[in-house]
Amino acid sequence: MQNITLEPIGFVKVKHNVEDIKGDHSKVISDIIIYEKYKDGLKGLKGFSHAIILCYFNKLRDFEKGVLLVRPRRLTRYGLPLEALPEVGVFALDSPNRPNPIALSIVELINVGQTSITVKGLDAFDETPVIDIKPYTPDRAVCNVELPEWYSSLLNKLNIKEI
Repeated sequence: MQNITLEPIGFVKVKHNVEDIKGDHSKVISDIIIYEKYKDGLKGLKGFSHAIILCYFNKLRDFEKGVLLVRPRRLTRYGLPLEALPEVGVFALDSPNRPNPIALSIVELINVGQTSITVKGLDAFDETPVIDIKPYTPDRAVCNVELPEWYSSLLNKLNIKEI
């Protein structure tokens, strides 16, 4: 097995509390502070409306790492009890509890500075290490998304068109 070593390029600074970020993070404003040696990597990012942020969930407890079966907890905010949700493989959800706790978020890019960017919609806590930033470009957009039956039926039960 090959070892992989990642070095953070920066970290998240956010004033929102954990519960706000765990809830509806769509309006959360965060700064990503870029380490000095990576600041040149920001050149050309200004002007993109959105970016892809990859983070490492460093605040997970040991028992949360490596989990393979989870329930779609995000749907509990719509009134479904956790027990009513199916248990599915972690690769079928965007749960932070996973073998490699790497987060991927598509965020609105608010500002690009010399050694930081400001984003909206990042679901990462204060001091979360950032491992990469990529521009969100039209060739990445997927328009016709299909969902498995178990997920579609939950959305229908909740009368939700999209999350």
